[in-house]
Amino acid sequence: MNSLGFDKSEKDTKVVVAMSGGVDSSVAAVMLKNQGYNVIGITLKLYNNSNISKSKSCCAGIDIEDAKNVALKNDIKHVVLDYQGKFFDGVISNFVDSYANGETPLPCVKCNETVKFSDLLNEAKKIGADALATGHYAIRKGSLNNASLHKAKDFSKDQSFFLFSTLQEQLNYVRFPLGDYKKSEIRQLAEEYKLSVSDKPDSQDICFVTSDSYRDLINNLNPSVNKKGIIFDVDNNIIGTHDGISNYTIGQRRGIGISGSKEPLYVIDINKDQNSITLGAKEKLKKKVINFKNINWLGGNILPKELYCSAKIRSTQEDLPGILDIKSEHGTFTFENELDSTSPGQACVFYKNDQLLGGGWITA
Repeated sequence: MNSLGFDKSEKDTKVVVAMSGGVDSSVAAVMLKNQGYNVIGITLKLYNNSNISKSKSCCAGIDIEDAKNVALKNDIKHVVLDYQGKFFDGVISNFVDSYANGETPLPCVKCNETVKFSDLLNEAKKIGADALATGHYAIRKGSLNNASLHKAKDFSKDQSFFLFSTLQEQLNYVRFPLGDYKKSEIRQLAEEYKLSVSDKPDSQDICFVTSDSYRDLINNLNPSVNKKGIIFDVDNNIIGTHDGISNYTIGQRRGIGISGSKEPLYVIDINKDQNSITLGAKEKLKKKVINFKNINWLGGNILPKELYCSAKIRSTQEDLPGILDIKSEHGTFTFENELDSTSPGQACVFYKNDQLLGGGWITA
């Protein structure tokens, strides 16, 4: 078996590498090329980023040129595919609609779920590639037909949370060459490979937002969401008005526009049907039970009804213990201790030690 798990030589193993133009995917491509694999780099043009700074962007403008440069200097066949339409439909539209519905989206998960592990993966299969490799910090273990997903060696850079919606058949096909490395080691490898992107900053989560505020994008694409509505307190008293629920997220404290309260006020509820928001003390945000839907399970063939494991609702959060209770497409996770700032549209992702078991989308 070679290092990617195939029973053939590296030169006979065709691998498509998703090259975003950043240091991680560039190192992944060159690493596999140096190991002798038949590497094809594919860069997706996802949006026009003429107004985005180099430190924020991904898969557009200068990033495409960076990917081309890395591929050319390392004798890697390289292709650019225009996925702007697919990215708009699968990621940007969902982003805008989520805020219009009073939810808080996760565009990185949607990007992996749609353009990367659906559209790009299908492109890789069309050209006869044995696998699709990416620069994600995660570890894939197991056979060609029954792979499991685990946290990266570098917990501070682990991206398994953003991969929770990867289907089992997709996980069987993809590879994560960087999972066993620390970020500092990848930077060092980039220097050893003499890559022009060795000191390039990491892209930010919402890479397609071209201004300082995501609200500008929402207002440009769907100005109808800016409908004035009522602000309530927890006792259902009217305490003010707002300019549109898309301007607010659960747990928000700044920029609410309400003054005179004896204690800090937070957004604790957003009601799309009433076009209203409710403010309250931080204590009102705390909860133990998280409800979720549309579960993707990667923990084996049997979906358990009840399981003691851990979970987290934010990528930067430590996964915490509790009870997972799954009922078909819906379920709950009951944490041992209270959390705050849970929001519909975000994800609850389950782990058993370092293995990602699956996840679901948080509901109200």
